[in-house]
Amino acid sequence: MIYNPSEDSYLMHEILKQKLPKLLLKNPNLKFLEIGSGSGIHLEASKKLGVKNILSVDINMEAVNHCMSLGFNCIHSDLFEKVKGRHDIIIFNPPYLPEDKREPDDSKLETTGGKKGSEVTNNFLIQAREHLNKDGKIFLITSSLASKIDWLDYKKIEVGCEKLFMEQLCIWELTL
Repeated sequence: MIYNPSEDSYLMHEILKQKLPKLLLKNPNLKFLEIGSGSGIHLEASKKLGVKNILSVDINMEAVNHCMSLGFNCIHSDLFEKVKGRHDIIIFNPPYLPEDKREPDDSKLETTGGKKGSEVTNNFLIQAREHLNKDGKIFLITSSLASKIDWLDYKKIEVGCEKLFMEQLCIWELTL
């Protein structure tokens, strides 16, 4: 099962449309990495906006195969496990919901970020610093339902939020 675009995906899509053109003016050869490529919606948007150097990873082999069929370089990896080098832009729409014992196992990979909802995000933040260029940026989605996000020493700016029925989704621009 591949994560289908939803409110969080469309929010990230809008932020990429706002931010990438300005970043590409400064660095037309920027290296773009998406962790958790899913359906490939952000890969396609980034390519349309002019990003040439795109890499993506997903823990779900079905998503990897799908993104490869769209023509993208996509590798099977748990977060940064098989990622080499540093990137100028790293985006991640993580599974961010707290564990719900009633949720079917086949959808937990796409939605559940751990008991508190923040464990996958926290692992990402620890690993990302080793893969982000000095002046690079991370665009990360969080949910108000997740608790105990450890922002480490990242500088963060909220660049977009959307209030939904039971939660608020926000996208953060992070730098070191």
